[in-house]
Amino acid sequence: MDVPAFFKSEFAEHHAVARATEAALQPAFAGLLAACVACIRGGGKIMLFGNGGSAGDAQHIATELTVRYKETRAPIAAIALSTDTSTLTAAGNDFGFEQIFARQILALGRPGDLVIAISTSGKSPNIIAALKQARAMGLVTVAFGGKGGGDMVGLADHLLIVPSDTTARIQEMHITLGQMLCGALELELGLVLPS
Repeated sequence: MDVPAFFKSEFAEHHAVARATEAALQPAFAGLLAACVACIRGGGKIMLFGNGGSAGDAQHIATELTVRYKETRAPIAAIALSTDTSTLTAAGNDFGFEQIFARQILALGRPGDLVIAISTSGKSPNIIAALKQARAMGLVTVAFGGKGGGDMVGLADHLLIVPSDTTARIQEMHITLGQMLCGALELELGLVLPS
């Protein structure tokens, strides 16, 4: 294996996807930010969910919101639906794995809340079931995707599809967009003064 060539190739692909994401998603990001600001100002909460690495991203973003991103400030109401192992295993056992997130949204969702689904393929049945449940309850739906968006297209009020078919590059852009959302929310809600 040519390690320097591999290293350079991975960064080249990352930079290309980052540039394409920047060019494609600024309007969608602005819409997402406005929806999140309205949710939080209205007393709502942000619920995030995904599978595998996307579950990790959901937890990461929820933590940045509830604890802090850049500065110590008031918490922003957010929860990752992938963290409660008792709920996940009970819902999976009693209703099937497809319902693990939908069941939590049914229990916790309230008018004014917003859900963020994170999926590289957009085809996971539990992600689709959760978005359908949120829609049925009148919640604001958001999807971070890639590979064209899969079955999430048409189920999200705000759709941020990374223009790539490479799972690793999509995940890199998802966490970048998620952290940008945290920073923008802090500024937009007046929680941190710009330097």
